[in-house]
Amino acid sequence: MSRKLFGTDGIRGVAGEFPLDGGTVFAIGRALGHHMSRGGRRPRVVIGQDTRESSAWIADAVAAGLASWTTEVSSAGVITTPGIAFLARELGFEAGVVISASHNPWTDNGIKVFGGDGYKLSDEIELSIEKEIFRLIEDGEDVPDARPQVFPTMPGDHDLRERYETWLKSRVPTPKIRGKIVVDCANGAASPCAPELFRMLGLDVEFIHYHPNGKNINDHCGALYPQVVAERVKQRRAVMGITFDGDADRALFADRHGNVVNGDAVLLMASRDLQSRNELEAGIVVATTMSNMGLDAALKRSGIRMLRAPVGDKYVLDEMHKNGAVLGGEQSGHIIFSRIATTGDGLLTALVVLDVVSRTGTQLDELVADLRVFPQLIKNVRVREKQPLEQIATVRSAIREAEQELEGSGRVVVRYSGTEPLARVMIEAESQEKMHKHIEAIAGAIQGAIGVI
Repeated sequence: MSRKLFGTDGIRGVAGEFPLDGGTVFAIGRALGHHMSRGGRRPRVVIGQDTRESSAWIADAVAAGLASWTTEVSSAGVITTPGIAFLARELGFEAGVVISASHNPWTDNGIKVFGGDGYKLSDEIELSIEKEIFRLIEDGEDVPDARPQVFPTMPGDHDLRERYETWLKSRVPTPKIRGKIVVDCANGAASPCAPELFRMLGLDVEFIHYHPNGKNINDHCGALYPQVVAERVKQRRAVMGITFDGDADRALFADRHGNVVNGDAVLLMASRDLQSRNELEAGIVVATTMSNMGLDAALKRSGIRMLRAPVGDKYVLDEMHKNGAVLGGEQSGHIIFSRIATTGDGLLTALVVLDVVSRTGTQLDELVADLRVFPQLIKNVRVREKQPLEQIATVRSAIREAEQELEGSGRVVVRYSGTEPLARVMIEAESQEKMHKHIEAIAGAIQGAIGVI
């Protein structure tokens, strides 16, 4: 049986609509509380949220559901997703819950759950909790017709967030960077955290997009729009730019020339640094199917082997554990340093990059100068259903034709988003003409079969 509510990154949807209507959110909290209370325990759970207008009432509704199973709930208020993973692990909570839809628009929201070990729940546990949620809804058992205003808003505990920020500062030596750094907080969860952290470090930082109003998260800013911080770097003659997504579990960068530095480049730089210190276990880095062929080639030149996992940090982490890797990540900037953290952390990634630049005395652009990026196009197709693509003859045929023509000189990746009703088509090739030809053919086949008109 496959999961219906949990995707690759928790439960997501439009805030106020199923499965993020008040009653279902309460049921989610109650089902989670029931799961953790088995064996007569009185579990403790920490909750955090991003800056969306709906995050506070959703957090309160989850807390009310948890409390219905005598769960003790603590709130960290607005904090990053990895901040909650850290608190759950460090302070002995049975679980950590994050209310966020990451890079999605402000109208969306989501619920992510970490176990007491700081890792996301397994597919099997998520499926078990799902069954309980649907049972509660169908039976109508103690599930109120909840509306946002019925729950008193939980005050956030600033000490919890401060503990996370202090831990981050302790993970790497304080970097010594000359010049200005521009940091884009995406009007999201990094907005209160990043200024506090960089104040501790004593760096010359200019912050942009750090005044959330509930509706401006990811709004033409942050990691979805890295060119914004890149342009500001050029305007301010800064030495580097850093930009986070809505829940700050990933980070992208801009070099001093205003060029965007993505997750592939960070993996290259970080792996070489670990290798130079004999800390790159097994000489392996785990990337995803979306990582550029150029990264694979650059790593090979350094004697580093790259493995590919399906898109999603959960799958990257699984592959890392299987192969004993200590570094993995995604082109989108979600980087996992498994010796330090259990999940991708944008603030931690920023500190690692700053540390490498500081220790080596080498500018960011110089550290990744030999990364030759193959031309890559990505096209999203909004779909009405996620029918297995291999079962659609026209789509299967278009993919096969592209793979045959690009064999050895390109790649084709077609997959569904784990968090949105989208099919993503990615083509890499040395020929722009072939790239456009095949991406239009495959996207057109998907649109014709299951696309939203």
